[in-house]
Amino acid sequence: MNAEIISVGTELLLGTTVDSNAAFLGRVLAECGIGCTNRQTVGDNLDRLTAAIELAFKRAEIVVTIGGLGPTLDDLTRDGIARALDDPLILDLELEGEIREIFATRNLKWVESNARQAMRPTCGEAIENRNGTAPGLICRKNGKVLIALPGPPREFQPMVSGPVRQLLATLGNAVIYSRVLRVCGLGESRVEELVRDLMDGENPTVAPYAKTMEVHLRVTARAETTDDAANLIQPVAKEIRRRLDWRVFGTDETTLEAAVIHKLRKCGLTISASESCTGGLLGGRLTSVPGSSESFVGAVIAYTDAVKVQFLGVLPTTLDAESAVSEAVAKEMAEGTRKKFATDFAISITGVAGPGDDDRGNPEGLVYIGLATAEGTTVTKHQFGKGRESIRNRATQAALTLLWERLQN
Repeated sequence: MNAEIISVGTELLLGTTVDSNAAFLGRVLAECGIGCTNRQTVGDNLDRLTAAIELAFKRAEIVVTIGGLGPTLDDLTRDGIARALDDPLILDLELEGEIREIFATRNLKWVESNARQAMRPTCGEAIENRNGTAPGLICRKNGKVLIALPGPPREFQPMVSGPVRQLLATLGNAVIYSRVLRVCGLGESRVEELVRDLMDGENPTVAPYAKTMEVHLRVTARAETTDDAANLIQPVAKEIRRRLDWRVFGTDETTLEAAVIHKLRKCGLTISASESCTGGLLGGRLTSVPGSSESFVGAVIAYTDAVKVQFLGVLPTTLDAESAVSEAVAKEMAEGTRKKFATDFAISITGVAGPGDDDRGNPEGLVYIGLATAEGTTVTKHQFGKGRESIRNRATQAALTLLWERLQN
């Protein structure tokens, strides 16, 4: 059984509204064992909407439309469905009465255009909407199923989680279940090279997704039950971990900072930080993890040379000779931070976030990251390209990756 999603609304095409509904529905379809191989987004145009529904029915047994069920003239989904199914719209008087009652209960003024929400194709039946006035529709014709749902998420999501999910569960014949393995320290092309043969499998499948200095590997299996699907995934996930080793830092929603804090707590180790160009962003990521106070002691935002000297013990002669953005300063910052906070580890970040080069000629995107331990200090050099926020985010990700690697070894 295959489904196709059609999101309706010119605002989606203009980018003023983000289509989170389709993603939500895609997950529910998968959980019900129904594949979704295509998605369409169409504006508020009757001809194009009708064509989109007709095309979807050529490719799928189930079509789900999202949006366009309101009372205004640009809410055209019912009309498009009627056209595509060659099934006339009728006014459902019982449904109109229910909508009028909702308006009366909420002390809302009734406008005759609201009756449009009680229109349905003759082959359709209403889906109750407990959070709005526009009911959904289920239409069955020629062995196909069309489900029409309102666009506001507070209405859409409860309907999908309730009656729509119950219907989809009766239509699906399997469960589609996924696990995501999160990888740091390798680019997408290198990860793909290392697991390429696993990506050729049909059940489970393996697909890489590039994120900011991470790669996510989604392993998806289809089976009769979730447990059966999980059992299919387990040996593939194990093999990925064997090949990528420490670089697999977590699964599903685990963030790199959460993995780092968990490992520090497990080992009874502490960390401190000093940040220049990232201005506290690293500390913010670490303290976003519940329980981080057991391991994260504190940080200094050493944004100026004076603070680097006064609080971290960076030598003025080093700053004069090497500049604030240098391997030597990153090393002294990390060592001074570790000494000041008396922690097992200390991370330092100094660089040029831009825009433009600094007054010493260091290029935008140049960042040095130091990691001080009892065994010594390591400094890595990075060139993160351009874009202030991108540079700052990449720098904190690289710092966490450096620490994560050290914790594994």
